[in-house]
Amino acid sequence: MIRISQLKLPVTHKKSDLEKKIYTTLKISSSDLLTWHIEKKSLDARKKPNLFYVYTIAANVQNEKRIIKKNRNKNITIKEENDSYHCTPTGIHVLTYRPVVIGTGPAGLFCGYALARMGYRPILLERGASMEERQKDVQDFWKTGKLNPESNVQFGEGGAGTFSDGKLNTGTKDPRSRKVLEEFVEAGAPEEILYEAKPHVGTDYLYHMVKNMRKRLESLGGQVLFGHRVIDIRGENGRVSSIAVRTENGESKEIPVQHAIFAIGHSARDTFAVLHTMGLPLECKPFSVGFRAEHLQTEIEKSLYHGAAGNPALPRGEYQLSQHVGQRCVYTFCMCPGGQVCAAASEDGGVVTNGMSYHARDGRNANAAVVVSVDGRDFDNDPVKAVAFQRQLEQAAYRAGGGGYLAPAETVGSFLAGRGKLELGAVQPTYPRGVTPCDLGSLLPGELAADLRDGITAFGRKLRAYQAPDAVLTGLETRTSSPVRLLRGDNFQCTGLTGLYPCGEGAGYAGGIMTAAVDGVRCAAALMQQYAPDKT
Repeated sequence: MIRISQLKLPVTHKKSDLEKKIYTTLKISSSDLLTWHIEKKSLDARKKPNLFYVYTIAANVQNEKRIIKKNRNKNITIKEENDSYHCTPTGIHVLTYRPVVIGTGPAGLFCGYALARMGYRPILLERGASMEERQKDVQDFWKTGKLNPESNVQFGEGGAGTFSDGKLNTGTKDPRSRKVLEEFVEAGAPEEILYEAKPHVGTDYLYHMVKNMRKRLESLGGQVLFGHRVIDIRGENGRVSSIAVRTENGESKEIPVQHAIFAIGHSARDTFAVLHTMGLPLECKPFSVGFRAEHLQTEIEKSLYHGAAGNPALPRGEYQLSQHVGQRCVYTFCMCPGGQVCAAASEDGGVVTNGMSYHARDGRNANAAVVVSVDGRDFDNDPVKAVAFQRQLEQAAYRAGGGGYLAPAETVGSFLAGRGKLELGAVQPTYPRGVTPCDLGSLLPGELAADLRDGITAFGRKLRAYQAPDAVLTGLETRTSSPVRLLRGDNFQCTGLTGLYPCGEGAGYAGGIMTAAVDGVRCAAALMQQYAPDKT
């Protein structure tokens, strides 16, 4: 198969135009082209308003070698097949107990699926509810303010990423990423995620994809236990020996294990406390705090596309901004085109914001986290202090909102001037519990508030929409990533407890759906290198 890169066409082109471009680039007739598909599609918006889509194409052709020889072109190459996702058991030791996976976010789900496919019959423990029940609990919280601490935007089947824009891009070159995308398509994601430069599925697709993956895992011999919260991890002679859990009806039970994949989410603070009490090797990890910024989606697209804004052939406009301010970085995170700000609390008396979009991204507002970095130096390298810092900010936000999980909010013009006002204009806040006018700068340490002001001012010079004084900031955004990391060695096992595999975002080894899913596969492969599945 031949790979053709750098095929450029106007954004208004048709499929037939792309096929003709393949013929002319390869210098072949239509009868020579057997099959073809898109490998990558990206937008070139550098020469506004003349915008182009740039393609990489895989083509199956007649007389492949002759065509390659005829076309001395660096953009025409032989496509090499590579499937590094497939995990083949090579271990000679046989497991006494079924492996246990703690958590059903992307890391736990993909780890469990990889194990189940190879006959290991994993048991997945999830403290939260199934997707069906979780959706009801989240909608009830957004409507009434009644929070279920075990089933919410942070906890439950699919993990925190289920309520997001569903971004599936990753900055890593890990070849497993392609196979993860293919698994998502098999579970119901649209096929375009296989080639879009910035693939996303939206929270509406994620609901169904996660349920379908669970059903496939169970059909392969895996088991998913909802309402099972880990309350202790026990070891003997430096090796994990059992997992103590509490079920949703209050029952305590102990599960014997040889291997446990620890794929908790970034909000499992009570589990972090268990690790700390055990004396396992925890360290502070950089994370960030700030607000959710909302702008009109149309204004974002005017800033990005200029005169071409509004062209239906263009994708919804999205951005990523960053600015170094002194020793810190202010940046945007998890930008949700046409989305909404959501209430993402998981603890009583704390307000947490996040953002989400549906696949169509057809909402009036765009939103993104606007955050400033913090790290171990801010907390004396004490993970307990880092978690306490997050909690203190969330409780302050709750008080400022006036209770009921209303969120404090302020318009950008007011925040930059330090007025503490919510001077609404064209942008109307979408946070579902409602907002309360507030001096957002007073909720953060003075240095962080000042850095955010400087960062937002700099963003306005990079993206015109950020100059809008009526853009809305809703606070606080505190769950950008895990504040802690559980150390692991080259064998993916915890350096303080053999048989325990820190995995994914909560353990400090991923930052998003794709990297978490890939890390889950890597942990499964590490287990398979040592142990064969129990055939009984």
